Amino acid sequence: MVTRYREIADDLRGRILRGEFHSGERLPGEERLAAGYGVSRGAMRNALAMLKRRGLLASHPGAGWRVRPDFQTQEFAGLRSFAQWAEARSLVPGGHVVRQERGPAGATDAGSLRMRAGDDVLRVTRVRTLDGRPVMVERAVYAPWVIPSIESLPADVASVTKAMLADGIAMSYGTHRIDTVAASSEDSELLEVRRSTRLLRVRRVTYARDGRPIEAGDDRYAPDTVTFEVHASASAQVVGRAHS
Repeated sequence: MVTRYREIADDLRGRILRGEFHSGERLPGEERLAAGYGVSRGAMRNALAMLKRRGLLASHPGAGWRVRPDFQTQEFAGLRSFAQWAEARSLVPGGHVVRQERGPAGATDAGSLRMRAGDDVLRVTRVRTLDGRPVMVERAVYAPWVIPSIESLPADVASVTKAMLADGIAMSYGTHRIDTVAASSEDSELLEVRRSTRLLRVRRVTYARDGRPIEAGDDRYAPDTVTFEVHASASAQVVGRAHS
């Protein structure tokens, strides 16, 4: 039965990540869930408690189990912008530019964007919000060919991807590397968290259909705001590293 409640926890977690149960939504009662999985109420309670420890669920006496209201997920099954993902979940995306400047590409940026070191790139730091709450610091380095489109955007544009698409620049695919990093002084101020708080970091490079790199990004998410779900298949290779 020990392995069974773990299997149930994994299955229920998948249902939450797929959107069957939304943030803040109350789950069916323990008896109903137990009957659905064909286990005792005790085993079901153990599975729910495991998801509570993982940060997906919350419980209150007499109120049952709910998906935590601050729990959001984003999948890498398809490439969607922050704004597109938020709107699909009935959240209001927003944000503002903190800093924007042109400068020479260093060796790392040049390698990511397939260009010569020393050529001009545009560096932009934005704070992204969900329903007015700061949840992510986005630091993006844009390739020379997209700089005019980015420089013309308002500082508070909600969707950079949509604005670029209007200029004929469409993101077709991307690479993502996920780890954690301690919040810097700037991160802590912008996200309203303590310095050295562990942040979820997603380093990405996005490409146009013709293979040209568009941007290299470093996105840092505040704790308990977004969880990423990676789906693998036989036709795709996924390389990951777990962090505690």
